[in-house]
Amino acid sequence: MIVLIFFFVLLWNEAQSWGFKNGVLHNSIWLERAAGVYHREARAGKYQLTYAEAKAVCEYEGGQLATYQQLEAARKIGFHVCAAGWMAKGRVGYPIVKAGSSCGFGKTGIVDYGIRLNRSERWDVYCYNPHAKECGGIFTDAKHIFKSPGYPNEYENKLICYWHIRLKYGQRIHLQFLDFDVEDDTACMADFLEVYDSYDDITGFVGRYCGDELPDDIISTGNLMTLKFLSDASVTAGGFQIKYVAVDPPSKPNDEKNATSQGNTNFLSGKFGIM
Repeated sequence: MIVLIFFFVLLWNEAQSWGFKNGVLHNSIWLERAAGVYHREARAGKYQLTYAEAKAVCEYEGGQLATYQQLEAARKIGFHVCAAGWMAKGRVGYPIVKAGSSCGFGKTGIVDYGIRLNRSERWDVYCYNPHAKECGGIFTDAKHIFKSPGYPNEYENKLICYWHIRLKYGQRIHLQFLDFDVEDDTACMADFLEVYDSYDDITGFVGRYCGDELPDDIISTGNLMTLKFLSDASVTAGGFQIKYVAVDPPSKPNDEKNATSQGNTNFLSGKFGIM
């Protein structure tokens, strides 16, 4: 009986720390501790970093390899990346918030590959730096304006930033480009911004953008969207300023038309993600 009472009190104290904000579940205990955890991949692409190289990437930016606990803390408030990366002490894994068949084996939590004996294996990396420059983040507010690092000054070389937008179930995300100036080239292979109509940068690809022409507005199919910005080792530009607002879905089924366009706004139809 005493054990049951203790267990109930423990659960109650844990439940007290959880709450809803804009329909998204948060745990207030983890919010501050999760700040500063971010994912990096090599400029050459996914899974190119040895343990020593991964550690050097984090330290170059003034940070350190994230611990398992720090990565789990970030996951608790919505940090979801479908890419295995080095952590402190040679551990490898990745955080999954939304279960899916294409990533995470249909489960949520930290997909843990354990401590690797071979430190020459090549993965991505998860860094921790609570004082790093703003380069990505997780947003759950109904509206927000985010900017490229250093804006209105030029962004730096060798950046990889992710912005994850997670709104209330049933809402859509209206993305509007207020200012846009990214190094231009024919195929957008140098510096670019990619937009994904999904929880990560694995599925739901919408487009890749560079140059100084404002992209059209985009409305998501559901309550989830991911933006990825990458800059190479040379030539920078003025950067960008992007605004999003939460919008209600069309009230009538006939209002949803596949890949339709009204003015400068691109509407995409589909199912809503689940938080």
